[in-house]
Amino acid sequence: MHVGDLLRIEGLDLALVWGGENLLNQAVGGVTATDLEDPTRFLRPGDIVLSGLVWWTATDDHRARTERFVSALAESGARALLAGEETHGTVPADVVDSCRRHGITLLAVPAHTNFRAITEAVYRRQWGDLSRRPADHFALPENVRGELGRLLDHGADAGELLECALAPFGAPPGYLLTSSGRTIARTAAAPTLPATRAAEHLRGLTGETLRLQAETTPYDAWYLHVPRAGGAPPRALHEIAEVMVQHRRHHDHGHAARRRTGQELIARVDGGGGDIGALTNALTSCGALAEGPWQVVVMASGAQLTAGVAAQALTEALEHLSPTAFAVGTTPTEAVAVVRSGGETAAALRAPWPLVHGCRPEALLHAGVSAPAAEPTGLHTALAQARYALAAAQHDAPASSRVTDVGELSSLDSLLAGIPAAVRAVFSATTLGPLAHVEPATHNRLLETLEVFLAHNCSWARTAEAMHLHVNTVHYRIERVQDLTGRDLSRLDHKLDLRAALLCR
Repeated sequence: MHVGDLLRIEGLDLALVWGGENLLNQAVGGVTATDLEDPTRFLRPGDIVLSGLVWWTATDDHRARTERFVSALAESGARALLAGEETHGTVPADVVDSCRRHGITLLAVPAHTNFRAITEAVYRRQWGDLSRRPADHFALPENVRGELGRLLDHGADAGELLECALAPFGAPPGYLLTSSGRTIARTAAAPTLPATRAAEHLRGLTGETLRLQAETTPYDAWYLHVPRAGGAPPRALHEIAEVMVQHRRHHDHGHAARRRTGQELIARVDGGGGDIGALTNALTSCGALAEGPWQVVVMASGAQLTAGVAAQALTEALEHLSPTAFAVGTTPTEAVAVVRSGGETAAALRAPWPLVHGCRPEALLHAGVSAPAAEPTGLHTALAQARYALAAAQHDAPASSRVTDVGELSSLDSLLAGIPAAVRAVFSATTLGPLAHVEPATHNRLLETLEVFLAHNCSWARTAEAMHLHVNTVHYRIERVQDLTGRDLSRLDHKLDLRAALLCR
């Protein structure tokens, strides 16, 4: 099909914003949905790109953001940008201007049109176009295509489809992989592929790889991978990828019920779990989660990740732990999972965590994990623990991805890290009193002396040595600290109060 055909598909109600006849006559190779500011690594020549323009904001740098996004489309050979109007009410003018400069056809997608409907319409049209072409167009033999159609109709698994599709080419090893290197399926000739090595293969280090053109996030995309270069003709690989797209749609439809029961469970846990009968029923609806013990995992969302995308990232990470049973849902600000586990979830997640982070390196992934809960009544408390551990992970590693177990919060510093910043600030200001103010400069010297004094177990001599001061000077400064704060540093509780106030600054 061609770009212009999109305007004639009934029910989509797409509108042409910019693009001449020569651009509308370009062939469509696939569909990619993205809201990354730089989607380069996920685009292939011939793609049409669906974007809700979530990356666009009416700030001073919006033109630079727009230029970065549209130029990535042009450099990747994208055919058109289908821009959703729901987020901003219309397509921003600088997006129109940039598409015109780079020669990218621009279509507006009204708020009532779902991106999935566009994706399915395109692939239905392409699948129909293929089936109407002469038999010599296909790289796959006619009997194989017929068998694949039969297998799809009967709900065959991905491994069976791969085996059938690659058989005419000598049955080379073949894999169906996720973005983080998790193996969904492999042929009989394909050895087990560790996720780390599979992720390297997906970066193009070996063999042939095709991304399945379905509506996905960076975390749940699927890839057809044949490690041996020339293992199958390129045209055949594209046909096999189309078959896998059809399988993926059946797969996603089958998992819709699982997502609904997971969301219901998370809503019950977040709501306090007061109705124990309803909470128990929600656990039972999730199958293997009917019996505990359980742990709760919370992943943050925000500017880099919506709660829905964070849920996809968390789901992909937990899928690496198969056969661990889990259910994932969202709250307005986070993704939450209930996992059947005896207490090893955080340690297990640390292995795939860098691989999942690598799917979208610019988005930091922070997660907190609770202690095990033996009864359903303990799940709400476990959620609070996981949130506390998440806050500590964000505090301790603001510039890198991290999973933190609540059991690791064994120091005063880590304990305080989980307290909301506003509460820490009030405690610090109240406890330090006049010393909380940066002026006058003498207060800074007093705070520095207090910090060194506490770090050296309140030893006058070691503090003086560390600061290159006379002991009398240390005595004078500590006395001033005690006068200004009203605390007695000969008392353990007052020492702890002041140490905590310093950590909360």
